[in-house]
Parts: sequence; C-alpha cells; structure tokens
Amino acid sequence: MKELIESINEIVKYGLESNISELEKVQNLEKNLIIFYKLYFEFEDKFDETEYSEFDSSKFLNIEENIKSNFPTIGFYNTFIDLTKVPTTESNCALGDAFDDLLDIIKDILEIKWRLENNSYDNGIWFFKFIFKNHTKQHILGLLNYLNESESQQFI
Repeated sequence: MKELIESINEIVKYGLESNISELEKVQNLEKNLIIFYKLYFEFEDKFDETEYSEFDSSKFLNIEENIKSNFPTIGFYNTFIDLTKVPTTESNCALGDAFDDLLDIIKDILEIKWRLENNSYDNGIWFFKFIFKNHTKQHILGLLNYLNESESQQFI
C-alpha cells in the first residue's frame, strides 16, 4: 500500500504543483507510471457495499495549468484505432493527446487516493482495479509510448 501511495503522489504532483524544478522530470514520471501499472496486478479487490460520499474533483482547479507548466511541450501523437486490425485501404489512424492522457491519469488516481484515505481500503482498491482496467490503463500506455517516442526523437 505504501508503494501505491508513493507512486500516486509522485504522479499527481505534476498536476497539483506548478513549475516543479526537478532533474529528470520525464524519467520520474515514466518510472512512477510503470510502478503504478505494475501495482495493479498486486492487489486483490473486494467490493465494499457501504454507501460513501462521492469524490469532489472540483477541489482541484489548476491541474491543467500545472501540467502545462511542468510539461510545456507535451502534445499530440499518432495512434491506431484498432492495433489488431490488419491495414486496409480504410484509415485506422487516430490522434492521441499526451496532455489529455496525463490529465485523465492524474484525475483518476486522485480519486483512488481519496477513496483509500476517506472511504475504505476495499473501496479504494476496488476503484483502482475498476478504473485502471476500464480507463487509466489505456492513457498510461499512450503516454508511455509518447514519452518513449519523444525521447528517441531527440537523438535523431
């Protein structure tokens, strides 16, 4: 659990704080995204039937501006609609957005952390497993691919 909270804190800081002065900022983000991804496989979830109050995301007003200040060059990338589809004459290309990926990741994991701290362990882990599989995972994969390609392009 400690490793989960630490990786969450390392990722969300880029949306909660502006102009973070940190060496290897991209590498730190990438490392913690991978840790967070790995932890998905290490938790068992049990549904908590208790009715809890809902997460209020309106408390986090400056996430977009903070991401822009921390990663000013983050942008669009090419992706495919269906990676398993054999290329044909019809287009399978799509436009991805690394900024949107990071924004959605931060919002999702802020809610995971909030549920762990304010609802219950079971509710937080259940939500982690649910939101990761159905939403966050794809954003992490897109962002990691973007970071990898952006890094490799610097040396061409």
